[in-house]
Amino acid sequence: MKNSFRAAIFFFALLLMPAAYATDNPRIDLVVVEKSARKMMLISKGDTVRTYEIALGDMPVGHKQREGDERTPEGRYVLDWRNPNSAFHLSIHISYPDADDRAEAAAAGYSPGGDIMIHGQPNGFGWWSWLLQMIDWTDGCIAVTNADMDEIWEMVDNGTPIEIRP
Repeated sequence: MKNSFRAAIFFFALLLMPAAYATDNPRIDLVVVEKSARKMMLISKGDTVRTYEIALGDMPVGHKQREGDERTPEGRYVLDWRNPNSAFHLSIHISYPDADDRAEAAAAGYSPGGDIMIHGQPNGFGWWSWLLQMIDWTDGCIAVTNADMDEIWEMVDNGTPIEIRP
């Protein structure tokens, strides 16, 4: 009798548990970045399931063209690998430069750059995110708060496409 009572309490507690405590986040099939709005959206089956405030490169207008231009690329890429030991609180790599980016840079005689990531705050400086997220401060990456990066890390798989819009 005692065990069945505990089981009933546990069952009803699960039914009453808010959805925010659910352990299953939807799998993301597209990440969309709106540079001009400083927003990043996680899309699942056509629906926006999360939206984040972002910071970009120091020179955010326009497509990244060369190493050191501090621009965030524009176009469609893939989130292809992740670094849990980054200099920033977690990072997920964006597949920039693609073949077109490399060809354009080569034709102009310069390196297209690389190592463009979605990442959290610099290690040890997460408490500054309230300030850092008010300005564009990266070298071309997309920065979010550490708490947001933890959530993105869990919800976005390697191989997920990312569309970066002006």
